[in-house]
Amino acid sequence: MKESSESLGVEKIWKLLIEYSLPAIVGTTATSLYNIIDRIFIGQGVGPLAISGLALAFPLMNLAIAFGAFIGMGASVMVSIRLGQKDNAGASSFLGTACVLNIVIGGLYTIVMFIFLDDILYVFGASIDTLPFARDFMQVILAGNVFTHLYFGLNSIMRASGHPRKAMNVTLITIGINIVLAPLFIFLFHWGIRGAAAATILAQISGVIMVFRHFLKKNSTVRFIHGCFKLKWKTIKEIISIGSANFIMIVLISLVVMIFNLKLEKYSGDLAIGAFGIINSMATFFVMVVLGFNQGIQPIAGYNYGARNIQRVITVLKYSLAAGSSITVLGFLLMQIFPEMISRMFTTSIELIEISIPGMRLYTAAFFMVGFQVVVSSFFQALGKASVSIFLSLSRQALLLIPALLILPGFFGLTGIWISAPAADFISTLLSVIVLRIEYPKLKNLIN
Repeated sequence: MKESSESLGVEKIWKLLIEYSLPAIVGTTATSLYNIIDRIFIGQGVGPLAISGLALAFPLMNLAIAFGAFIGMGASVMVSIRLGQKDNAGASSFLGTACVLNIVIGGLYTIVMFIFLDDILYVFGASIDTLPFARDFMQVILAGNVFTHLYFGLNSIMRASGHPRKAMNVTLITIGINIVLAPLFIFLFHWGIRGAAAATILAQISGVIMVFRHFLKKNSTVRFIHGCFKLKWKTIKEIISIGSANFIMIVLISLVVMIFNLKLEKYSGDLAIGAFGIINSMATFFVMVVLGFNQGIQPIAGYNYGARNIQRVITVLKYSLAAGSSITVLGFLLMQIFPEMISRMFTTSIELIEISIPGMRLYTAAFFMVGFQVVVSSFFQALGKASVSIFLSLSRQALLLIPALLILPGFFGLTGIWISAPAADFISTLLSVIVLRIEYPKLKNLIN
């Protein structure tokens, strides 16, 4: 099927889901697989404390990605809606604004983080033993941070503008470069954890070059055109409004990881942080598969909502809920049945493995519900319903998980830390069901 924004309004929904979601799933899955492989390289080539250092750096790295995804997701939703309204020039203006915002915010983030890096890492739970690993990794990541913002921000716009395969190819090439360079830098050049970070940044620079080449072509529906780089408050406001749900979710995830690390350091020590790094890598892999699926449905839902093809929007929702739930059910089964095998992939440390096995089973006890909650939140974001999406994003992280992390360890110690996640997953899924029952009739009423 030819990649074209017009097909979003006429092609069969299941064909569009294959065309748009599979490339996005491949991209996010490949990214998650790289993160897992990167941790395996670091764990086997540098040591168990290096895994803990990487876990400490994860919230800061995630926050950098959050800014890029924040701008990119907000702009891509508006690009899809503008294309549905046949406003190609308006779609291109969102592209230019997103590019400028990513450069400005990326530069500011780099400066602030460099100045306060050690202090921030200590706040995030670093010890004297783990700080050098976290610092070495983040210094290299921050040096190329602007490219991180541009890569995550503009790749999503490429996908939303009718080029899911090309966006997937950029992601795969970038990850391929990363996977080739990381072991060379770690094992051959002996650069340690800095080598893993350098491989990541060099790969993202190559991705940015490919994305820019696409948007500079005159035959691209959405492209860099004269005047598109001018910052207009109305355009910025729309990007911020829509993208804020994603941003808030990733920021809260970073905050949650920070609290996890602090609690684990208090109740168990540095190796427990490493165990959480292993567990979180696996859980994130399956969540990223769901988010990849959501990236694929976003332009389909956004385009048809803009064109007022509401029945097609409802069909997208039904398929998405079934697929998202199936993905996290599979993740739940694997992590409940094979926690020891998974842990041994990352490390040979018996002590670290022994902490990881019960932690993985407890942490993922309600993981089978997560796919449903993530799909519902992302679906309303695709329709431009920022307030609904933000509420659902906040519910699991801020309203439920953070309080659970602050309260349960006081009663149950290390076990209380692990069971905070399933407690939040269960209640947030119930909230998603309630919100969907309220909003679904409103959506059906828009059918002509």
